Amino acid sequence: MPRLMKAPRQVLPGTTYLVTRRCSQRQFLLRPSKTTNAIFLYVLAVATRRFGMKIHAFCVLSNHFHLVLTDPSARLPAFEQYLDSLVARAINATLGRWESFWAPSSYSAVALASPADIVDKTAYVLANPVAAGLVRRARDWPGLWSAPALIGGASLHAVRPAAFFRDDGSMPPTAELQLVAPEGFESPVAFRDQVTGALVAAEARAGSAVERRGRGFLGRARVLSQNPLAQPATGEPRRQLNPRVASRDKWKRVETLARLLEFVERYRAARRARRAGQRDALFPPGTYLLRIAHGVACAPA
Repeated sequence: MPRLMKAPRQVLPGTTYLVTRRCSQRQFLLRPSKTTNAIFLYVLAVATRRFGMKIHAFCVLSNHFHLVLTDPSARLPAFEQYLDSLVARAINATLGRWESFWAPSSYSAVALASPADIVDKTAYVLANPVAAGLVRRARDWPGLWSAPALIGGASLHAVRPAAFFRDDGSMPPTAELQLVAPEGFESPVAFRDQVTGALVAAEARAGSAVERRGRGFLGRARVLSQNPLAQPATGEPRRQLNPRVASRDKWKRVETLARLLEFVERYRAARRARRAGQRDALFPPGTYLLRIAHGVACAPA
């Protein structure tokens, strides 16, 4: 059975993902500040419009960020490259540093198999500041955090930050970001209500876990006073699995993983054929890099 750890990424249109990216050496390079918050929101809004993404939720902690999004046109890698590159260059400039901003591994993109899984992971994302022992209530997090009430509501307005971006450059002076509900829900209100209920439960579980550890919460003031170049005092487990699929339903997860394994097998077979001289080898749906960079033929989805 092919190992998914080293497998090519399958990028299919209409997939909803939990996307995560971590800072280099777990440094607090995304620590909340007026400038950092403004840069990330602006770049996210511009990237969302540029690549046609649908954003459902986001949370930017000091050393990583989470997005829940749907990729209608199978452009996630291009979106992530644009977002991560521009955020890194802009924030690095404000910090006066030149080193790598992101951890050397790529971003994590976990496909969410059902509406229930989307609600579950959205609540997980929004409860992250509590689970990390930073604030007692997620809404008190001083960094970027998308309140469920914003789903289906007015757009967030982002102004091009003065830091890094030129007035006479190609970037727009303003950008709008609207949080929308994914497919599979009756309405934005239905999705919002389910997320709100799941978040209350996730916050309660996370808060109880922090209290059981006897650590307490860091609090807004101490978060804001942290050095962006510092790192957490506690270590992080190494060589953790990087899942491709999340589903609470065992059989749905098995079915989705089986399709992913079939993709990997077909991809590798087509690549072997191409290397052997068969230039018209047909790659499976969801092939991304070889299609974009080399124009290989792909079967219809």
